[in-house]
Amino acid sequence: MKKLNRRSFIQSAALSGGGFMLSFSYFSSFASSENTSKAASGTLHEINGFVKITSDNIIQIMSPNPEGGQGVKTSMPMIVAEELDVDWKQVQVIQADLDTKHFTRQYIGGSQAIHQGWMPLRQAGATARRMLMEAAAKQWQVPLEEISTSLGILHHKKSGKSAKYGEMASLAAQITVPKNTPQKAVKDFSIIGKSKRNVDLKKIVTGKPLYGIDTQVKGMLYAMIVHPPAFGLELKSINDSEARKMPGIKDIFPIQVFKEGYEKSFFDTISFNQVVAIVGNSTWEVMQAKKALQVEWQEIKSYSQNRNMLGRKTVENIPAGLENTSQHLAQMSAKKNQNATVRRKDGDVEAAFKQAAKIIEKTYYGPYLAHNCMEPMNFFADVKADSANLSGPLQKPELTEQSLSARLGLPLDKINIQMTRLGGGFGKRSYAHWMIEAALISQKVQAPVKLQYTREDDMTSGVYRSTYSATYKAGLDAQNNLIAFHVKAGGIPESPLYPNRFPAGAVDHYLAEEWTIDSNITVGSFRAPRSNFMAAAEQSFLDEVAELAGKDPIDFRLELLQRASEKPVGKNNEYEPERYAGVLKLVKEKSNWKNIKSTKKVGVSAYFCHDSYAANVIELEMKDGMPVIQKVHSAIDCGIVINPTGARNMVEGGVVDGIGTALFGKMTMEQGVPQHKNFDTYRMIRMNEAPKAMNIHFVNNEIDPSGMGEPAYPPVFAALANALYKATGKRHYSQPFIDNL
Repeated sequence: MKKLNRRSFIQSAALSGGGFMLSFSYFSSFASSENTSKAASGTLHEINGFVKITSDNIIQIMSPNPEGGQGVKTSMPMIVAEELDVDWKQVQVIQADLDTKHFTRQYIGGSQAIHQGWMPLRQAGATARRMLMEAAAKQWQVPLEEISTSLGILHHKKSGKSAKYGEMASLAAQITVPKNTPQKAVKDFSIIGKSKRNVDLKKIVTGKPLYGIDTQVKGMLYAMIVHPPAFGLELKSINDSEARKMPGIKDIFPIQVFKEGYEKSFFDTISFNQVVAIVGNSTWEVMQAKKALQVEWQEIKSYSQNRNMLGRKTVENIPAGLENTSQHLAQMSAKKNQNATVRRKDGDVEAAFKQAAKIIEKTYYGPYLAHNCMEPMNFFADVKADSANLSGPLQKPELTEQSLSARLGLPLDKINIQMTRLGGGFGKRSYAHWMIEAALISQKVQAPVKLQYTREDDMTSGVYRSTYSATYKAGLDAQNNLIAFHVKAGGIPESPLYPNRFPAGAVDHYLAEEWTIDSNITVGSFRAPRSNFMAAAEQSFLDEVAELAGKDPIDFRLELLQRASEKPVGKNNEYEPERYAGVLKLVKEKSNWKNIKSTKKVGVSAYFCHDSYAANVIELEMKDGMPVIQKVHSAIDCGIVINPTGARNMVEGGVVDGIGTALFGKMTMEQGVPQHKNFDTYRMIRMNEAPKAMNIHFVNNEIDPSGMGEPAYPPVFAALANALYKATGKRHYSQPFIDNL
């Protein structure tokens, strides 16, 4: 495990030997590490990190956000390096620990890291470069405007003088931090837009310790937890007499994760607040004792709990009872004909349907889904009376640290969290109650502890994607124009509805309603939350509407988007119709849609989410009753692409993941018991089932970058469903598709 924590890093980075370090924060102004440097009063927002320039001209850039495979540890420093005007070969990227004093928004989720960090990161690099230029001008006694930079070298062309950044670093540290430093024009970028290898690539392929599960500390104990076998149960009693006798076992005890009456925050979601901890000398010994432990459970009583959902106060109702998938299906089916909450209404939908020449109505269903990160949940903790040191994979460490502080009764400055690389996140590691469990276990046994979930623990302890249903209804006039559109969507226990997304704004008469059903099965963010279902349902339905209208599915969508562009309905439309149409036009061109739609089994889909636009065309053929994905064409508009290789990797990963989830993903419940506990029954996509070829294309523009980790994922489901229809003549209204092939 790393020995460097946030405080020791700041101390060790003191600028002896002529170094220079610039810190930058979303909510604070720039401040150099020298006392003589004054903070600027600018308005930088929502990201922070450090730039350190050593006397030997090595540029160290701290990467503050967790790295979960989406590439921010490479792309975020690229932005700083671009404006700093250095040779990328000079750059060393260092993963920062959690440091709420110097950093803010130190988390990943919602594909917002680059989107939110774009301007602050650019300003950080540009400001550091400007301070170096001022130092050179002062040293050489020449006007600032005569100083130029290139690849980490300062130049004064008139005198022929030049110096490496490192030579001016000490003097630069004494410069007052400038305000509103000019940034490069996009046309002058030399790093952004050029493919760079993942900075951790060599460590990953050579098996170097990077992940929380790799943590090893002298004297460390190992822990596992036992949670109720079903949702709707809680701990009643423990018989640990046999388990305690087993080799290597140090202690067995219950822990209560959150105290009674605690107001949970958005990411304090937890399935079972009281679990049993087993602590021993090795993982194997603890696993054996876990099998010998006898625990009695009892059914919970219904209750309500207060939640602070990022400033919005809510009350969450948790019902008693052991729930079943069949029960959920019946409940959701009944909601189709019950009153729901209106979220948007344009025009007179009821009257428009009465006038429609053709009406189509379909209902779609999506099951619970498990995240199944390749690295099961784990965390290291060493908690003492006056301090806590932790290490592990988190998506929201800044927020989770606040919850841990409240639970341990320790101030934030006494808690140190080192962020390791995530072996998969997809939203699951936003809910880090296992970190609190590890801390409580360490506190109880008074020793450093690594808590390790088994795959079965991971898959059966909740925080799934919700189970959803949506009913769509569309009306066409005699000329096959879409005149009425109604969507009623809901889920257990949350709704997936986005009322202001396409085709809202493109139809005169539009109605969006939602409903929810309470449940004791815990759910949370899942890759492209809610969008992953709504895109599947909406884009599958639009394909059927296009068919009913006798129109090409791409042309039909473009027709609606043209209406939304030229004469939009309503004022709250989330999407930009021109950009939405742009990815459809691009994928139409690149896939040779005009020709392949008549010769191949193809499906198309497009969707807007996380501020980006994505369209997919899938070509497939059926073999022995199973689809063989021959080719996927993807078109993405995410603004400026920072690292093309990294962006392509994310699209490829999203497409493969989407195909696998659409075909196979499903978690079912029987009497509150999850029916899939490992990969022998929870089917994942296999190597030979991935697309044989993928063509990925990015819209070339100079719009500020937006989300990339999630947008390519949602439209894959419907593109596959629509291609399957062309191949089999059968529409798919329920996931996973494998159940209906």
